Amino acid sequence: MPVLPKSVENVIEEFSRLPGVGPKSAARMAYHYIRSPNKDASKLASALNEMEENVKYCEKCFNVADRDVCTLCSSPLRKKNKLCVVEEPLDVVAFENSGVYDGLYFVLGGVISPAEGIGEEELRFKELEKRVNELLKEVKDKESVEIIVATNPSLEGEATASYIIDLFAKLAKEEKVNITRLAMGLPTGADLEYADRLTLKRALEGRRGI
Repeated sequence: MPVLPKSVENVIEEFSRLPGVGPKSAARMAYHYIRSPNKDASKLASALNEMEENVKYCEKCFNVADRDVCTLCSSPLRKKNKLCVVEEPLDVVAFENSGVYDGLYFVLGGVISPAEGIGEEELRFKELEKRVNELLKEVKDKESVEIIVATNPSLEGEATASYIIDLFAKLAKEEKVNITRLAMGLPTGADLEYADRLTLKRALEGRRGI
């Protein structure tokens, strides 16, 4: 005999799918919305529906956006000779909150992880090559494009960084691109989205050629 109504069980199950949320936390969240007198559940549902309907990926950098080309890629204030390659959209948020970077971004959509069945084919390396070539045409002969490899300092992040280095080895040899890696002010195994402003600032300022 079920203890909870099926609708409540469904909500707990959906909350349990969220990263870092276990069954107990999911149940507390569900009861919070049951007890709320302000129709918080309706507001949450409305916000999630709006996000699902309106959010898409920027066709240039693959960050989340509400238009075909995001505000960062379309901004005339962003420097086109710098491209920061990150794993996920939250990494872009972390850099933007630091206020120390004025270039463009590219979101890979993850890292190479054979243990999880994620190879280079599952990530956006072809799109990254296309984006770099677009930027090279925009800067023309004036200067090279700096590719800042900003994957997390984990084993998977380092493997992904090595792949990016190999991918652009020819352009680097021709001095069309300059590949740099974030300085290790970031501790091994850490996620960029949790790094504080000063740590990100030092990592950017201390990036090195590779």
